[in-house]
Amino acid sequence: MTPGSGLQAGLKNRHLTMIAIGGVIGAGLFVGSSSGIATAGPAILLSYALVGTLVVLVMRMLGEMSAANPTSGSFSEHADRALGRWAGFSIGWLYWFFWVVVLAVEATAGAKILSGWMPGVPQWGWALIVMTVLTATNLVSVGSYGEFEFWFAGIKVVAIGAFIVVGALAVFGVLPGAHTDKASFGNLTSHGGFLPHGPGSILTGVLLVVFSFMGSEIATLAAGESEDPQRAVTKSTNSIIWRIGVFYLGSILIVVSLLPWNDPSIQKNGSYVAALDSLGIPNAGQIMNVIILTSVLSCLNSGLYTASRMAFSLGQRGDAPKAFARTTSRGVPMTAILSSVVFGFLAVFFNYEYPNTVFLFLLNSSGAVALFVWLAICFSQLRMRRIIQREAPEKLVVKMWLYPYLTWATAAFIVFVLGYMLTDTKGASSGRTTVLLSVAVAAVVVLIAVIKQKVTANRPAPVAEAPADKVSVG
Repeated sequence: MTPGSGLQAGLKNRHLTMIAIGGVIGAGLFVGSSSGIATAGPAILLSYALVGTLVVLVMRMLGEMSAANPTSGSFSEHADRALGRWAGFSIGWLYWFFWVVVLAVEATAGAKILSGWMPGVPQWGWALIVMTVLTATNLVSVGSYGEFEFWFAGIKVVAIGAFIVVGALAVFGVLPGAHTDKASFGNLTSHGGFLPHGPGSILTGVLLVVFSFMGSEIATLAAGESEDPQRAVTKSTNSIIWRIGVFYLGSILIVVSLLPWNDPSIQKNGSYVAALDSLGIPNAGQIMNVIILTSVLSCLNSGLYTASRMAFSLGQRGDAPKAFARTTSRGVPMTAILSSVVFGFLAVFFNYEYPNTVFLFLLNSSGAVALFVWLAICFSQLRMRRIIQREAPEKLVVKMWLYPYLTWATAAFIVFVLGYMLTDTKGASSGRTTVLLSVAVAAVVVLIAVIKQKVTANRPAPVAEAPADKVSVG
């Protein structure tokens, strides 16, 4: 295949719009919300609001930097320029590692649903089929990734929109033919109060829901392959408030209004299935399984895209093998995609063969990466704002609010959440285990980055190359 000259602008505006919208709707919203409701009761709404606010602020900072300099490496490249090569290297590889593990989690979740429908094919067979199909999609062109994600995200958006409308009609008692005897906004306060487990449950809820928001940043990576990156970043940044408000807060409000928060069916069947079942909607479980499968495939599709683009960016900067930065004639970083898939398949194997040892370690050691990424975005923005103002102030088309005070407050809250996770000691995947293992892995990666930077600095630089520490905003 003829080598290409780099990534191509193969994503259309409609692709970017749906990638931005779909990026905040992860499978974790459908699957993980039930445990959050059981832990915090109706107050889980405050947990979602807190994390949603945090994500809005972090994405505002990322939007400011990415609108000024849209790149396939997004926050990793910003950290590289603002904080140093070690930071870009570290956060880039940690983020790649996170998504490779996610590939295994989502492939297994999708395989479980599919094998339930067609048990003749073993679960590992479905995982292999799903991974192979989406790998092929990503290898064809960035446009094919965008087209698949457009429809995956579209189904998710329509499904949650329909759920909110149907649920709201039921709560107000105007949904024809539905069983609405349990549906009422009174469910928010009538079963032990709005805070049945006390104020501390809000923070515990934060720990349970924070990771379902990972993926909001995908739009800034994808913008580098669009026709108008600056416009795409600006649009997705400005719309994230209503996206989180509608899809997360809106749908969870409907769930805890349709049913008492302590209804056993929420834990047994999942929050959204239980809510639909309570209305007497036939085949609610199968309807939700189709929607969850769509979310899983969307997450797999985007995870593979995101991991490969981060690997491509690392290759471009000399922080990964040069082959990662090579593209085909269609602008596809084939080596970066295949390398990510290989590790994804390896993680799937560990999930089936060593679920309670090797794979549990992978899960725990990548679990806090989302918070590390958000923290890196905060510190990068503090430095990049000054650089952009000095070198290219006209590129500040998106600005972080109340800079630098709100940036520091956001960083402090992320550190607080990490600290609070250390108090969670229940289970093999406790918050403390996740933080400690993630910090240990991050420390190893940072150590490698620092050693690499020192080794590189001691080598004589080629005459034709620009200084390695030169900072640019595009």
